[in-house]
Amino acid sequence: MDTGDAPLEITTVADDLVVIHAGGTVHRHDGLDPATEYRLGPAGRAVDVRTLERPAGELLCRLATVNDVHFGEVEAGRIDDHPEGPIQRAAAGEPPYPETMNRSAVAEIAAVDPAAVVVKGDLSQDGWPEEFAAFEDCYRGAFGDRLHVVRGNHDAYRGQTEYAGDRWIELPGVSVALLDTTIPGAATGTLRPEQLEWLDDRAATADRPVLAMGHHQQWIATSGGSRSDGYFGLHPDASDALDAVIARRPAIIAYTAGHTHRHRVRRMTLARVPSIEIGCTKDFPGTWAEYRVHDGGILQVVHRISSPEALAWSERCRHLYADFGVDYGSYALGTLADRCLAVPLR
Repeated sequence: MDTGDAPLEITTVADDLVVIHAGGTVHRHDGLDPATEYRLGPAGRAVDVRTLERPAGELLCRLATVNDVHFGEVEAGRIDDHPEGPIQRAAAGEPPYPETMNRSAVAEIAAVDPAAVVVKGDLSQDGWPEEFAAFEDCYRGAFGDRLHVVRGNHDAYRGQTEYAGDRWIELPGVSVALLDTTIPGAATGTLRPEQLEWLDDRAATADRPVLAMGHHQQWIATSGGSRSDGYFGLHPDASDALDAVIARRPAIIAYTAGHTHRHRVRRMTLARVPSIEIGCTKDFPGTWAEYRVHDGGILQVVHRISSPEALAWSERCRHLYADFGVDYGSYALGTLADRCLAVPLR
């Protein structure tokens, strides 16, 4: 029951769905009309919200993505050896929180019966075999051949090669170019010339829209930050080269990444298409992204994992890094427009 104490957050808006959270309480409104104004929420505290416009044409498929699932992690909010936090841990008798969050995510994703599930890196905390095994048990067991995976920095700090390499995934109405942006042993990422050539060649002959995906987010000059290979994402030169490929290949309609544990959308400098970041699955707000593919465009719909146990854990993580002066809740959640949006064709 909504007690009226927790603030209302419109967490998900689709063409037929609005979800509002108030702490651990979920107000889900299904079966709505697209591009329509509604007043929704608990009695006495309803809010105005407009559903997304539905792209033209039939729904061809749905696909889902997660990133930063971090099997094996036991401390959320830990920065190196700093004692500050707050640092959250699973309580005695609770399952490991990556298990709690990911198993709840898998149940929600399975309910939409996606054509593919794409995992964009940081499957593990340290790339140990038992962490990869826990990931496989959770995701491969549920989705089998529909699962497509690429590594992140946490998966290769000791030079591991599991889940390395680029992948091209053909689905009804869309192709996914899944890019391995990881530099073994480093937190930052890159794309080598041969990877960019591969993407360029595949996109040149693509017969449907292409979503490019990888673990590391792009460096984009207009969003601030110094131009340095120390940038905590794709190296600037690689970021610009990716932008250049996308600018000359109109089949590619967006690049979407993880790594930053936040939701954010920026525009590429040359291509002017969305460069998207999706928040982590393992802590606040605990999300997965759905892509609804229509003839006339694609909707990105981010869902907050809403089982009672997942919400209880993610709410405990809302104030991670507060001792460092970070408003993690606002940073990680982003704006509604960062989470739920139309990705138009070019």
